[in-house]
Amino acid sequence: MTERLYYKDQYIKEFEAEVVSCTEGKNGFEVILDKTAFFPEGGGQPGDRGFIGEAKVIDTVEKDDEIIHICDAAVSGRVNCTLDFDLRFSNMQQHSGEHVFSGVLHSMLGYDNVGFHMGESCMTVDFNGVVTADQLAEIERLSNEAVYRNIPVESIYPTAEELENYDYRSKKEIKGQVRLTKIGDVDLCACCGTHVAMTGEIGPIKAVSMMNYKSGVRITLQVGRKAFADYCEKNASVYAISALLCAKTEEVAEAVEKLQMRLKDADFRYQALKKELFAEKIKAVSGERYCMFDDGASADDARILADMLADKVGIAAVFSGNDDEGYKYAVVSRENDVREIGKAINASLNGRGGGKPNMIQGSVVSKRSTVEEFWNNL
Repeated sequence: MTERLYYKDQYIKEFEAEVVSCTEGKNGFEVILDKTAFFPEGGGQPGDRGFIGEAKVIDTVEKDDEIIHICDAAVSGRVNCTLDFDLRFSNMQQHSGEHVFSGVLHSMLGYDNVGFHMGESCMTVDFNGVVTADQLAEIERLSNEAVYRNIPVESIYPTAEELENYDYRSKKEIKGQVRLTKIGDVDLCACCGTHVAMTGEIGPIKAVSMMNYKSGVRITLQVGRKAFADYCEKNASVYAISALLCAKTEEVAEAVEKLQMRLKDADFRYQALKKELFAEKIKAVSGERYCMFDDGASADDARILADMLADKVGIAAVFSGNDDEGYKYAVVSRENDVREIGKAINASLNGRGGGKPNMIQGSVVSKRSTVEEFWNNL
């Protein structure tokens, strides 16, 4: 079995090892070493990446108690191995930050962490109880206080008898030796992952969103370097919006709200004027059926225009678009079921669409002349 160097020293960046086996698998060459500092995916933490000799380690996984390094090339003999330590350290920050946050939440509310995922851009944690916005703010504050206190992060390997004396968190029952991660008086949790040595290395812990999930909540966290990067991105956005709106950064939300109100008012006036224009277009229209083309109308405009036109004729159709891109259509009638007409349009004009008895919408890929001929022969 591979010797796991990351449990002896999680800060190892480079080491030498002997290749035990190298076989080609579905996702690359599967390499087993006699010892490794590469952490395999597990417990919500992604597998490490880096290099084994000249081969790139794409992922590290565990299978049948063996650590498998997925590489892009075959390797053999004694090799020098190098971790992508920026990725590893970021994962250590994320994982330790999650322990602090989950420990604080558990102490405050008694809820358990029932799901944990470290993604490329953020981390999500699921809890089996509802958290209020005020409680979330307090949990976030206390979590960062634990970071400022620079508490040691320890690994404990108790015997089966000793384990009975520990009150620790665990998402599942563990067989064999249990490894506990202890963070002072903040958290004690069964964990197989890698962690920073002191909480001061975690960096900021920020809860960026919370949503109801199953019987509890799913909280999205930004931790450490990712939290700093997230802050920089959002800060740049706020200043850019501030400049566009000619408003102070602390007044951006209020300025956006005022802009939305102005846009709603402008849209209301625009819609009223548009209906006046449509009314003028169909002023002289009458008859049993009528089909008109409006090249500049949107799908919604075509529906509104067809609806207005249906007040003047038995069956009204509006086609909007051009010969190159096709046409959106709307057919409306106050008295007739137009769904059969829709089926005929779709079948004859290479179209798609449907709707209710008195109104159908869709699109066709046909020339205007073909559409006109179809309607005239309907």
